[in-house]
Amino acid sequence: MNQDQKSRRSFLKNAALLSAASALPSFTKSFAQPARSNYKAGDKVNLACVGIGNQGGLDVESFAKTGLANFVAFCDVDMGAPQTLKVLEKYPDVPRFQDFRQMFDKMGSQIEAVTVGIPDFAHFPVVMMALSLGKHVYTEKPMGRTFNEVELMMAAARKHNKQVTQMGNQGHSDANYFQFKAWKEAGIIKDVTAITGHMNSSRRWHGWDPNIKSFPAAEPVPSTLNWDIWQGVTANHEYNKDFVNGQWRCWYDFGLGALGDWGAHIFDTSHQFLDLGLPYEVSMLRADGHNAFFFPQASTILFKFPARGDMPPVDVTWYDGVNNLPPIPAGYGVQGLDPNIPPPSSGRIETAKLNPGKIIYSKELTFKGGSHGSTLSIIPAEKAKDMASQLPQVPASPSNHYANFLKACMGQEQTRSPFEIAGPLSQMFTLGVMAQRLNTKLAFDRKTKKITNNKLANDLLTGAPPRKGWEQYYKV
Repeated sequence: MNQDQKSRRSFLKNAALLSAASALPSFTKSFAQPARSNYKAGDKVNLACVGIGNQGGLDVESFAKTGLANFVAFCDVDMGAPQTLKVLEKYPDVPRFQDFRQMFDKMGSQIEAVTVGIPDFAHFPVVMMALSLGKHVYTEKPMGRTFNEVELMMAAARKHNKQVTQMGNQGHSDANYFQFKAWKEAGIIKDVTAITGHMNSSRRWHGWDPNIKSFPAAEPVPSTLNWDIWQGVTANHEYNKDFVNGQWRCWYDFGLGALGDWGAHIFDTSHQFLDLGLPYEVSMLRADGHNAFFFPQASTILFKFPARGDMPPVDVTWYDGVNNLPPIPAGYGVQGLDPNIPPPSSGRIETAKLNPGKIIYSKELTFKGGSHGSTLSIIPAEKAKDMASQLPQVPASPSNHYANFLKACMGQEQTRSPFEIAGPLSQMFTLGVMAQRLNTKLAFDRKTKKITNNKLANDLLTGAPPRKGWEQYYKV
């Protein structure tokens, strides 16, 4: 057995010990701070932001607009990038760091809550450290890159249960959330047997060569970027521009592709209110341009969920790829783009044949919807007209996703996408990505949380050992 095999075996064994004592980097002197509970009118939450460029920068501005945030620290691995300079110029007096560990070490006593707006693979250590130090946590979706990372994040949230958690699927505080909840409680949405999710705009990796044999060649690291900290827990990679600034989403090593990006905005309400939990089977039905490094040009993934109480089994099918459209039911109606749905991370939605969204099939009714906060409609239109008098009144949202988090930190609301709800949804995506990566069918035991038909896939639930110096975050 070589050293790498020994390392992997040791890590897999230790990762299962979720109750091990938490350990922090040796240089960290911070200690857990009790959450403030005596907020008065006009008070703000002392907020540190890890990641202030791209989506992280959008989060900074969204928290600022609530009027409830007092920024006390900014952290980003590239403080000289154009996307971070925009934020720094607007908030020149906020202390800044490139290493989140140093931020906590120096500013821990002043930080009450932390936002995490960085690549999927990098969420985990920041979230685990923040929770261990008694900080409330808002992390972008999906929660983590591997099944086990999400499992550990949920365990940490349960252990540190005085801390508020929220995943950043922002539509989960908008109209679709309250409509789905009201329609489910009123019996309008019932006996759901199938759900189709679809995102058919082009992705960053579309058009790349699927015959790739290795990662792209090393390039000079920008002078302002701390490449070592950017890599975090992942195995060593040489810098390439196609790993940063959103390009990380293309690679299995760093992100969860289109499914993790858009699935959190499409499946979130049905997953929660239909109590789907984890699938018992995940199958690849289509994988155009499959390769070992980046996501397919088109994917169709089938998730099978069992009966839950008096609810029947549900088949959830995901379609991505420009020419990989799902079957469209009769009476679907207009397929045009919904202005309420934000564009993808490339900044635009090309001419698409179908809006990103979902189709929900029950035994009696069919619903169509978009993503994020876009509401459902009953199809065909004639049926919707017949049902109009039976539809319950849907309450307006009392707060958007960002204000909901900060108000929860103050003890005024409960978060709508805490880790206990967002965790299984994120784990569904990690299982789908594993099926994509191996281009196969996975049998999953919902009780033991193990893959029973594929040893390699079962190992991938945990993934490769973290880089040396990052192991401590995998203990709760």
